[in-house]
Amino acid sequence: MKSIATMIFALLFVIGGAVAQEVFAKSELVIVTKDGPQIFQIEIATTPGQQAQGLMYRRTLAANAGMLFPYAAPRRLAFWMKNTFIPLDLMFIAADGRIVSIQQRTVPHSLEPIRSRGKVLAVLELNGGTVSRLNIKPGDRVEHAVFAK
Repeated sequence: MKSIATMIFALLFVIGGAVAQEVFAKSELVIVTKDGPQIFQIEIATTPGQQAQGLMYRRTLAANAGMLFPYAAPRRLAFWMKNTFIPLDLMFIAADGRIVSIQQRTVPHSLEPIRSRGKVLAVLELNGGTVSRLNIKPGDRVEHAVFAK
């Protein structure tokens, strides 16, 4: 009986394209812009599994939500939008919290690499259009425990 249940589950998994979803820690993050602080409720992708999944398979993201991808040390990074259904704004952030570069309104499902300009400690993903709407620019500071004070 157990093997039949296992086979049914496996079949549903394959047919449904189900993906085991990671569980992410949540936190508040602030971007300090020339227009003032912008507050976001973020999820943090710290493990390799979480970082591989990111915001893939999500169909919506709240206006003040995002995901932070911190790394142990600064490095050159590249992201893609495979299995990502919503356009995103990506901010590449230095160890001191300064936004180094921004890629706005990424193309969902694109396999084209989106690369950092130099070594960064983290990447922040927000809804596409957020950077423009809130006038976020390279040089603005991100305040979160991940970054040195």
